[in-house]
Amino acid sequence: MNMKKLIYLSIIGFLCYATSLVATAETNALADKSRPNIVFFISDDMSQEDFGCYGNPVIQTAHIDALANQGIRFDNAYLTTSSCSPSRCSIITGRYPHNTGAPELHSQLPDTQIRFPELLRQAGYYTVLSGKNHMFDDFEDRAFDAMTSGGGASGSEDWLGLVRNRPKDKPFFFFFASYDGHRSWHIDDKAPIYDPDDIIVPPYLVDTPAVREDLAKYYHEVSRYDYYIGQITEELKRQGVLDNTLIVVATDNGRPFPRDKTYLYDSGIKTPWVVHYPAMIKTPAVTGSLISVIDLSATCLELAGVNIPASIQGQSFVPILKDPSATTRDVVFAEHNWHVYQSHERMVRFGDYLYIKNNYPHIPNLGHESDQSYVSGKELWSAHVAGETLPHQQQIFANPCPAEQLFQMSRDPYQLRNLANHPAYASSLHHARQLLAQWTEQTGDTIPKNPTPDRRDPPRIVDGKIIPMSAKHGAQNPHAEFPGTAKMAAKINHPGPIRLSPMSDPSKDGGAPPDSS
Repeated sequence: MNMKKLIYLSIIGFLCYATSLVATAETNALADKSRPNIVFFISDDMSQEDFGCYGNPVIQTAHIDALANQGIRFDNAYLTTSSCSPSRCSIITGRYPHNTGAPELHSQLPDTQIRFPELLRQAGYYTVLSGKNHMFDDFEDRAFDAMTSGGGASGSEDWLGLVRNRPKDKPFFFFFASYDGHRSWHIDDKAPIYDPDDIIVPPYLVDTPAVREDLAKYYHEVSRYDYYIGQITEELKRQGVLDNTLIVVATDNGRPFPRDKTYLYDSGIKTPWVVHYPAMIKTPAVTGSLISVIDLSATCLELAGVNIPASIQGQSFVPILKDPSATTRDVVFAEHNWHVYQSHERMVRFGDYLYIKNNYPHIPNLGHESDQSYVSGKELWSAHVAGETLPHQQQIFANPCPAEQLFQMSRDPYQLRNLANHPAYASSLHHARQLLAQWTEQTGDTIPKNPTPDRRDPPRIVDGKIIPMSAKHGAQNPHAEFPGTAKMAAKINHPGPIRLSPMSDPSKDGGAPPDSS
């Protein structure tokens, strides 16, 4: 072969190779445009009812309200636990807390657990966590290209810069985790200062000036969470990528007040869940379909075209994004494990009913925000020792506690009337017990024989006087045996019940609930 022909063939070969690279790049670019960007906003300690779009007439959340008005507002979205780190570990793995190996406060997510953002990263997504971590030992994890503490009182100061300086040739996943809602309060110029006279005091709290002032500061932080969400949505719009970005607005647990955070009532376990995704949501809507926060993982992976691993127990809610009347599950489950104080409660929501099983009824069911650590708790204890609390304000003082609680949600939005012993609801109670027993068995949940002890002795009332809570006994987090450990639940992938059988009809119970007085 002569030299001219060799050079000619080499040039042709190079041109073919270069053309193939361009074609591949164009194909990848098209694929990236068809895959959604994803922004997940998660606040720290806020209840669903504390947002304008969910009916609160005082708290200003204009940016979140706008997303709801242009997207889908989920009215029945549930957390799997109302405790900071276990909730986040559950969301990022798509698994129930006792299946993550990190079911208690300040327990770290094991390396063996798959985080769904790492699968997005492997598929070409640029992934970032900014703000509150509370899952990993430090700000470094294989799931993320970058992790930052966020900055500022809210942990949100660098969000805007991260969005502006992201790689423009990749789809992105941002896990924006605000500190807003978590005590202690930090007041600044990013949100309104609320008048305590305008505050709505939940019926299970005592209505005093100090409690109103406490709630007013909390309201400020809810609005500040909204402020930073507005910054990001405006920047996405400026970049021309808002329509192809899935935005989800949520929280990790309920507001940090007595009977809210850590508890399995709606004020503790129900999360705001606002989804904005114009590429798929063509008509704004409100849906009553049940979803669990573990469903986020399967949804994001499906939309990104990534295979959903067997480890994920959540169910994709993409069908609801296409049709808000669709359902993807008939039941949701949640758990209450150690969070400063011992606890082992389990919850199932199905139809119009919510059922709670307390496996430690012999001890007070107390949360950190329900003791005397903060002003609203102090006010409640002081009122109770003075004989000034009403029956629905006395739940945290029960000892022993009800082993079972059943509530009809449409008639009892605050879950104040326990129907577990009411004969008219025997069928629903039986059904709830069956569902919870099935979930317990299939997911490998257990009651520890050597449970984590209380961090300190809780306060108590003796002879009409409050005996204050003790100092810490020792370790900040004295972890012992975790729920699920005895059955190696961290290796179990079964999701438990998802759908009710056609024969199940929990709605056949009824009648007026008994008077709670």
